[in-house]
Amino acid sequence: MLLGDSGVGKTCFLVRFKDGAFLSGTFIATVGIDFRNKIVAVDGVKVKLQIWDTAGQERFRSVTHAYYRDAQDIYIYIYLITGYAFCDTDRAWLTEIHEYAQQDVVIMLLGNKADMNNERVIKQEEGEKLAREYGVPFMETSAKTGVNVELAFLAVAKELKHRAGRQPNEPKFRIHDYIESQKKKTSCCGFL
Repeated sequence: MLLGDSGVGKTCFLVRFKDGAFLSGTFIATVGIDFRNKIVAVDGVKVKLQIWDTAGQERFRSVTHAYYRDAQDIYIYIYLITGYAFCDTDRAWLTEIHEYAQQDVVIMLLGNKADMNNERVIKQEEGEKLAREYGVPFMETSAKTGVNVELAFLAVAKELKHRAGRQPNEPKFRIHDYIESQKKKTSCCGFL
């Protein structure tokens, strides 16, 4: 599930991942919930992701809550680095996920619009701090350029694959470590 306030780029983020395209200009906001499927290869195994794109408007929050319990353990919360400083609504989204979702849910915090660094309001360190506060992985992304979009979904797919096939004595997949190792690979090679 993609969660966040209206206008943070959830639909653009999903379209970038699914179709490799960027939705420019204005378009109609998501009403209620929409979803898309994509099959990705993870360690040689095909994993089907069904990604739910939720409406961010307050009037749809009760509808979104109904889907929390049925989602399969992963929630991606998106905010804009060019938006207002973190406020109560950001913490409210993260708190609601903990309140309504299954207990061992994995949450990922993404700061969108990393391509607009010159208009940045929220520093990367602030996103990292909020992620540490809630114990969730964090990265900055850009639906426009595609930076870290694929990585976010591949991390989710790896987590789901590992959970589905994990043996009792096998160590847990460490999504935080995976994300950090992959971010280092891409930043050292000029992709960011």
